[in-house]
This record gives sequence, C-alpha cells and structure tokens, in this order.
Amino acid sequence: MDNPSIDWKSVVTTLLLGKYVFESYIDYRQHQVYQRTEPPASIKQEVSREVFLKSQDYSRAKSRFSFVSNAIEIVKELAVIKFDVLPRLWSFASTVSVSLSKYSFIGRFFGASVMSQSIVFFAITTALSTVESLPLSYYNHFVLEEKYGFNKSTVKVWLTDAIKSLVLTVTLGSPFVYGFLRIIDHYGVSFVSYACVFVLVAQLFFMTIIPSLILPLFYKFTALEDGELKTAIEALAKRNNFPLTQLFVIDGSTRSAHSNAFFVGLPWSKKIVLYDTLIEHNTTEQTVAVLAHEIGHWKLNHLPQMLLATQATVATTFILFSAFLENKSLFHSFGFTQVYPAFIAFSIFGYVSAPVGCITQVLMNVLSRKNEYEADEYAKSQGYTEDLAVSLIRLATKNLGSLNTDWLYSAYNHSHPILADRLSALGYVSKEKIGDVKLDVEANEEK
Repeated sequence: MDNPSIDWKSVVTTLLLGKYVFESYIDYRQHQVYQRTEPPASIKQEVSREVFLKSQDYSRAKSRFSFVSNAIEIVKELAVIKFDVLPRLWSFASTVSVSLSKYSFIGRFFGASVMSQSIVFFAITTALSTVESLPLSYYNHFVLEEKYGFNKSTVKVWLTDAIKSLVLTVTLGSPFVYGFLRIIDHYGVSFVSYACVFVLVAQLFFMTIIPSLILPLFYKFTALEDGELKTAIEALAKRNNFPLTQLFVIDGSTRSAHSNAFFVGLPWSKKIVLYDTLIEHNTTEQTVAVLAHEIGHWKLNHLPQMLLATQATVATTFILFSAFLENKSLFHSFGFTQVYPAFIAFSIFGYVSAPVGCITQVLMNVLSRKNEYEADEYAKSQGYTEDLAVSLIRLATKNLGSLNTDWLYSAYNHSHPILADRLSALGYVSKEKIGDVKLDVEANEEK
C-alpha cells in the first residue's frame, strides 16, 4: 500500500464521509422512532402515555443535539485534513519540545527528540480537543439536561471537572504514549504482540487506580451507613461468595439526577459503589436486585470476557496498523516529508481504520447485550425477578430513557438491551404501573 500514486487524503476523506453518512442514516431512523406517540405494547402497562411522551421529547432533543454535534465533528476532521493541521501542530510541538529540553528535569528524560515531540504533540492535541468540546458540553449540561431537570452541576464544578480531566489525561496518558512508542521504536513492525501485552497491563492498572485515586477527585465517597440496606447487601455478597470489603455511596446528585451502581477492585477485594440517586429512587429490595445483577457479571466472568474481546480488538487494530507504520506515501499525503513519527502514523491510521471500528463496535455490543441478559438471569435465579424488573422500569422512567428503538440503531449504539426486551427475558408479568413517575417529571419541569 506504500504507493505514491495513492491519494491517501482522498481515501481518508471518503472513509470519514462514508462513516458520517452511515451513522447519520441510522440516527435518522431512530429519530423517526422518537416521533411515535404510543408506548410499545410490551410496556404499556408499566409506563403511562404521559411519561412515554416526555421520554420521547427528551430523546428527540438529544437526537437533534447529536445531529448538530456530529456535523460539527465531521467538519472539524475534514478541516484538519484539508488545511494540513497535523504537520502544523507537529512543527509547533517541535518548538515547544526544544524549549522544554532546556530544563534539566525534562531534558534528562527526553531531550529534543521525536519521542519528546510526540509527547508534547499528544498534550497539545488533548488540550485543543478539551477546549473545542467546551461549547457543546456547556449546551448539553446547562441547556439540554437542565431543561429536563437532570443537570445538578454548576458552571464552576463543570469547568473544574474539565480541567481535572485534562490534567489527568495528559499526566496518566503521557507515560502510556511513551511506553507504546518505545515498543514500536524498538521492535518496528514486529511490535504487535509486545504492544498488546503493554495495553493489557495498562488497562488493568487504570482499572485499579481509577476507582481509588481518580473518581474521588470528582465525587465524594462516603461509607454506607449501618442499616437495612447495608445488611441486605452484605447478606447478598455472603450468599454469593462475593469478596466484598467496602461499601460506598457517592454524591452523583451533585452533578446529575441519573442513577448508577458498580463494583471495582482486585479479584480478592471488591468495593461496591452506589450513587445516592439510586438509593433515593429505589427500595432496599430493588437496590439489592440491581447489585445481584452486578454480582452476576462477576460470577459469570463477564469482565474477563470483555477484556479478552477488547484485546482481540486491540490486536486486530495493531496488526492493521503495522501495515501502515512505514507507509511513506501515507505520510507524504498528509504533509510529512522529512520525518515519519509513529504517533502521527497511528493518528492518521485512526481515520483509515474507521470502517473496522464500526464492525468491532457492533460485535462488542452483541457480546455486551448477551452478558446483560445473563446477569439479569442470574439475578432472577437469586429470586429478584420482580424487584429487578421494577428497578429497571424506575431507572428507565426516572432517567427518561429511550423506551423504543430502531433495530439497526440499537445494534450499532446500544451495549444494553432496551427495557421491553429485558422485561420479556425476565418473564416479568405486569401488575400495575410502577410509581407515579409523571409527578416527578412535572416537578422537574417546574424547576
């Protein structure tokens, strides 16, 4: 493929536009679904028409926002290609790198080299990406989410979170980029197996430190107080031999009204983390049912499955990338005629591999949905069929989640089955509408 006659800019532009058109098409299909005015028959007994209409309205608003943000993103990407932004930024990174090399501490590690230039380039592009995302992020939080009563953050907290995320990304990402580039520099096109091991170790490292060191920078962690809920969760963990060591509640309500729960930790020591909004919206039995589902993921080894699937995706990506690593015609098309840095090659390859990313995204969703059904079935086997079903209904309605989907859109975008499918798989039989959600929706509107 290293052929000077290939116009790689045109190839990349075509691939990006093709991906954009395809994704816009399936987004349009889903947007048409959001025009419906009657709930799906399978959940009509659980969800009132008023709540369904409010959910549809919220989904349409997010859909319109997605159309705009995706259009802005494709224009930005095409502009980067058209106006040779990458070589310009690379040249600027060289200037910065040379300046930094004069400081003894930094020069001791990198010096004015392609390696240090790559790290600086990574930091610059990360910072620019953060700044570029702020206007849309502001609209999403303080206009769209605010309108439907979900945003609980302030501008100060939002900006602080953005700065923290930028600093953490550069601080933690730079050593990863450095290690990855060192492997390529040492092994050349034979880097694949070594890089896969490196990525796996990095994944496990980040999975370990994020809950303990990173999340507390954004949320306040409080030990769950003694009481009925704590006793019930500990009993559930004991019945399932789940190595529970700590139970925390985080103040998710300071940023959003959405709910969640998860567990983290090493194989022999697990922490369960509950959002305060989850506890507020559910009874003790329903919260425990949600955790039974999460423990099902652990019991059925879904995390190792997802790690293996991710590694397969990473390996496929690296194998394809190795064919482009020394492709000088690719570099020349994008304005790099003197140097051929691996980091730039990988950045450009991200454009070329867009179609492969679409395929792997669908395959990962298939695996994820299978695991969700299995975890639901595990909770069902623990005797939580009704409590889990009610909790799922409450979560979907409280979050105004999409209650109906187009099959193609769902296959491409959803890692979880929709509510109606999960209730059907659980064998849930409706008895009455679940709570007076309409009053909560109206309360949000009045704020």
